[in-house]
Amino acid sequence: MNWSTERVALLYGGVGAEAAVSCAGREAVASAMQALGIRPIEIDVKTDYIQRLTTERPDRVFNLVHGRPGEDGVLQGVLIALGIPFTGSGLAASALSLDKPRTKQIWESLGLPTAPMVVVTEVEQADICIKRLGQDVFVKPAHEGSSVGAFAVTGVDALREALSQALTHDSRALVEPLLPGPEYTVGVVRGLALPVIGIRPASGFYDYRAKYETDTTEYAIPSGLSPDMEAEAQQLALEAFEALGCRTWGRIDFMLDNTGELLLVECNTVPGMTDHSLVPKAAKAAGMDMPMLIEQILLDAEVTP
Repeated sequence: MNWSTERVALLYGGVGAEAAVSCAGREAVASAMQALGIRPIEIDVKTDYIQRLTTERPDRVFNLVHGRPGEDGVLQGVLIALGIPFTGSGLAASALSLDKPRTKQIWESLGLPTAPMVVVTEVEQADICIKRLGQDVFVKPAHEGSSVGAFAVTGVDALREALSQALTHDSRALVEPLLPGPEYTVGVVRGLALPVIGIRPASGFYDYRAKYETDTTEYAIPSGLSPDMEAEAQQLALEAFEALGCRTWGRIDFMLDNTGELLLVECNTVPGMTDHSLVPKAAKAAGMDMPMLIEQILLDAEVTP
């Protein structure tokens, strides 16, 4: 395809908790587009992006906006209304995937493996969580990513504090048993499950700092799983992605439970594209450089819901 004739807008940034991650990935995506012959129209959605889109009238949009409004269906709805093809999942799948409790309910309904959970709307529900899940739990807001507002805690007092923090980001928080791990992730690109990555933070859990602010986190490719478990993770990732109605690209995260079984954690419909990010690492291991990855995603741009 002759990309030099295409007007491609790169939407990034915003005002949400993950805006900085999006801004950090913008340069890598823009550089890859330039290697394809594209001169991207870069639009930060914290400004009047609807006016910019109306004025620029791009042929297609690459959505690099993490969290809200890029992964909750809002941006997808705007682009559908404007009739502009966009990358990634549609409105309904985006909204569903960003809602972590409802994502897990879909997976549970289909018999896909995921940890038990309690959905919390107020700090006073901490006792219920401990009673149902045990003393060691993991807390995260229902609609945030990049481990924003996420905590691994022990005991009811620590849980109350974690819930207080998590509920500043969202009206609901998700509480799960603290899984021993380690953590794994599988990128999905146009029906292909990329190589599994094993994630090994230097200490603690894979939080925001381990993801974006340190070079001590190890990313293992091969993942360290047996060949059979690696294949199982890839198949589960494809099934989990399809179950939510997602399309083109994304990432499915896993943890191991205390029996060594894989459990689905969450789905990311606009994964990171920084130099620390996982999908570019997995794509590279599969022989796909950044320009090729961006091209594959752009080729699937659609305007359908």
